[in-house]
Amino acid sequence: MPAASGPSAPEPTRPTPPDDRLTTVIPPVRDDIAPVPRDPIEAVKAALDSPPAPPLKRTPPTAPPKPPADTRPPVESGGAAPRPPKLSEQINWRWVRRSLYLAAVVLIVLPIVTFGMAYLIVDVPKPGDIRTNQVSTILASDGSELAKIVPPEGNRVDVNIDQVPVHVRNAVMAAEDRDFYTNPGFSLSGFARAIKNNLFGGDLQGGSTITQQYVKNALVGDQRSGVGGLIRKAKELVISTKMSRQWSKDEVLQAYLNIIYFGRGTYGISAASKAYFNKPVEQLTVADGALLAALIQRPSTLDPAVDPEGAAERWNWVLDGMVTMGALSKDERAQQVFPQTVPPELARSANQITGPNGLIERQVTKELLDLFNIDEQTLNTQGLQITTTIDPQAQQAAENAVSKYLDGQMPEMRAAVVSIDPRTGGVKAYYGGSDAQGYDFAQAGLPTGSSFKVFALVAALEQGMGLGFQVDSSPVTMNGVTITNVEGGGCGTCNIAEALKQSLNTSYYRLMLKLKNGPADVADAAHRAGIAKSFPGVDHTLSEDGQGGPPNNGIVLGQYQTRVLDMASAYATLADSGMYHAPHFVQKVVNAAGEVLFDASAEDNTGERRIEKAVADNVTAAMQPIAGWSNGHNLAGGRPSAAKTGTNQLGDTGANRDAWMVGYTPSLSTAVWVGTVDGTKPLVNAWGGPVYGSGIPSDIWKATM
Repeated sequence: MPAASGPSAPEPTRPTPPDDRLTTVIPPVRDDIAPVPRDPIEAVKAALDSPPAPPLKRTPPTAPPKPPADTRPPVESGGAAPRPPKLSEQINWRWVRRSLYLAAVVLIVLPIVTFGMAYLIVDVPKPGDIRTNQVSTILASDGSELAKIVPPEGNRVDVNIDQVPVHVRNAVMAAEDRDFYTNPGFSLSGFARAIKNNLFGGDLQGGSTITQQYVKNALVGDQRSGVGGLIRKAKELVISTKMSRQWSKDEVLQAYLNIIYFGRGTYGISAASKAYFNKPVEQLTVADGALLAALIQRPSTLDPAVDPEGAAERWNWVLDGMVTMGALSKDERAQQVFPQTVPPELARSANQITGPNGLIERQVTKELLDLFNIDEQTLNTQGLQITTTIDPQAQQAAENAVSKYLDGQMPEMRAAVVSIDPRTGGVKAYYGGSDAQGYDFAQAGLPTGSSFKVFALVAALEQGMGLGFQVDSSPVTMNGVTITNVEGGGCGTCNIAEALKQSLNTSYYRLMLKLKNGPADVADAAHRAGIAKSFPGVDHTLSEDGQGGPPNNGIVLGQYQTRVLDMASAYATLADSGMYHAPHFVQKVVNAAGEVLFDASAEDNTGERRIEKAVADNVTAAMQPIAGWSNGHNLAGGRPSAAKTGTNQLGDTGANRDAWMVGYTPSLSTAVWVGTVDGTKPLVNAWGGPVYGSGIPSDIWKATM
């Protein structure tokens, strides 16, 4: 029976072998119909899965279709020719907006946040905490100036704002920051200019306020270009802003006036006042102040001695600025005359130490650094006033004596003089040479000759040999070396006091040999009296091996190196009956604020017992006749003195090399050395005769005493 009509169940699909599969012909697409985009993979699947379709009968085209004129993707609207997209359609505006937001954060928000964080973190020093290097002044005992200790970067003396005349302050503001008292301490336009110049080339300077200039000079440095320059400028901005809130304007202006450079090696308004006008800052006129203010911009090139026209032009500009500020009336402005300045060479010489004072300055500086807990920072920043023990009269006497008695002598002849107060150890006069920057002969190690015999006498008296102890004065031979006296002198057998007066080498050589420890006892007595155990260049004095070993017998004849300073000090111990006082130059140190950092008068100055009083006084008694015996060098007015001459030979030439006179009164001990520049030439006087301790050295000693 036939099946009921209706849709028949689909027959199961048989896989078609590849050889039997029909190829479906896809009709060509007309140009006027826009193709519907379709996934090619889906199209392939549909073609493979659909039942085979009968082939279409169509006449193939006689020629291949022409390619479209425009190869760009077809548009969806039918028939319209494709057009190029506009530029606005190509830009991804979402990314543009994001970039602008990011740039705003980087250029605006981030700097503000960074500034705020830096503002909270940065500590601004309190007024007075920032120490600027300034000159320290060395004074003689009477307050007269001997020298200045000038820091490496130049001359500076700080002053209080009240010491600076108002018209000088106004001139500086007219030149550098006319709204100083009203601005917040920084210039945004100047900072923006610095960024522009850093990016496109140019200097980071310009447009800085007085506060910024001070911060730059005192705290953050002066790097001008690159990333470092921008960082410096940013620090300057932050610190200036915070400083303006924590410091008063007067405090900022005072600090600025004390640190800014004015040329001629001067820092600060006070030093500049002296360098340009040779007057204290309190006496500066309106015209003076305007010129100093004009110099700040270009201090070296605007010096009137270098560029008078440029200086005058800038000076006029400053005065006009003062009128604009209301700090100067037009009538007052019209009355101003360009001021005369001190020649630069005179200004520079005022800061240069000359003559023997330069060597005194050297010793004072060393003493401050080594002994009094005053470091170099304090020395260079606190404007110290250092009062020394130098007595101007004694110093002048020593200098005059050297000048007088070396005049006309051989050009190579040199001298050194040191005078010490036996009761305190204070150095009263110091002459190591005439060149402030030259060699200091008072600090040189020099053979002392017979002036060292007194220490053998000290040792002998300590071991019970009295001044009447008898010694032979005939020649003595030891280890193949024969010791004789000058010009064959002698006393036969005489006491050690007489042998000292006649400076008999043979007698004191024998005396030394009678000491318990021989030459070591002489060295011990000398060290206790004040001969240094070491000094620069000599690690161990009075030592034959130079390593601290014992001396040889030649010590009694003064063969070892000793300084003039030490001989004056050791004899001063004898003058004060055996009490040792360390030699020193510094009496008092006061900083610029009036604070006393050191005062010798407040220290214990009783001294140290080094030699028994009876021994020291007996040595003094034995030495008293010597000055008169030494070619009539008794002191004026009949003042008693104790002294000893010394002469050292130049090798085995028979000529002399060094000549000494060392002696004292109860109030002054003076050592004098005379020799040559390098110790290689015979020491002779203007007539060619040998110089002995009883000659030129004794002349200088008597004139100094």
